Amino acid sequence: MSLKNILGPVSKTLDKPVVFFQDCIGEEAEQATKKLQPGEIILMENLRFYKEETDGDKLFAEKLSRLGDLYINDAFGTCHREHASTAVIAKYFPNEKYVGKLLQKELEAISQIAEHGEKPVLAILGGAKVSSKLNILYNLIKKVDKIIIGGGMAYTFIAAQGGKIGESLIEEDLIENAKEILEIANNLNKEIILPDDIKASTDFDQNDLIKTFDSNKIENGWMGLDIGTKTIEKFNQAILSSKTIFWNGPVGVFEKEAFLEGTRSICNSLKEAKTIGVNVIVGGGDSIAALKKLGKEDWVSYISTGGGALLESLEGKTLPGVKALLNEN
Repeated sequence: MSLKNILGPVSKTLDKPVVFFQDCIGEEAEQATKKLQPGEIILMENLRFYKEETDGDKLFAEKLSRLGDLYINDAFGTCHREHASTAVIAKYFPNEKYVGKLLQKELEAISQIAEHGEKPVLAILGGAKVSSKLNILYNLIKKVDKIIIGGGMAYTFIAAQGGKIGESLIEEDLIENAKEILEIANNLNKEIILPDDIKASTDFDQNDLIKTFDSNKIENGWMGLDIGTKTIEKFNQAILSSKTIFWNGPVGVFEKEAFLEGTRSICNSLKEAKTIGVNVIVGGGDSIAALKKLGKEDWVSYISTGGGALLESLEGKTLPGVKALLNEN
């Protein structure tokens, strides 16, 4: 999409006139930037119109570097990509490369979760699959004090403990990983908190028949789709006894009204926690979507703008875009 379409909103946000230029490299683009007077702003065309941007092309990055005297990266959401404008261009500004204000906030939030947050630190991890958060689990179990595991992820862990999960979602190939994570937690005196009871249905799409089971005694033909009332209270107690909280992923199929209550209860508990001074950080598309669905976006301390960038950071990786700013090329 052409960035010309956002010229109006950018100008309104900055409360200044903004000039649009139809390209981002080349002699004419360079001349346009050189003509700028102090305080004037120019918006260049979308970098991704060039394949060289996503290829991380060095020549393309060098051409971009001719447009200014210093470089600021404020695009946390793309810092995990080895693109020309994030991972390469910074080396052409060896002494004039800077972290933007948004990127700084994101890095501070990650530090609060994984390193310097007031203890006890709690991570709430939900969503469908363990595989999408396996490396995060291995990293965070060493960093935080407690991890709540909900959503479809929980059933692989319940099965790893010998529980009966009926037709609930399970990743059989990750049973041993789940056992290992539980063992690591035990050895490090960390707490992994799993559901005690769940709401289940016999059909994912037709939810007329709903039944509550102990989470490790789900009957054949039934699939767990949300947490039950005992688990809601258990999770609430864990949340309110923490000082720093990170939430990523719903604890039920929140898109369906019948299985929204668990995720709604997480939001309610996070609001209560925030009011008593707990630092509540939320990241990940589904968690943010749940907050928006419930109209609760102001119930947390910070909402991350990163998807893949956030998850890779929580895996313990230094993002290419951040590494470029740290003279670690």
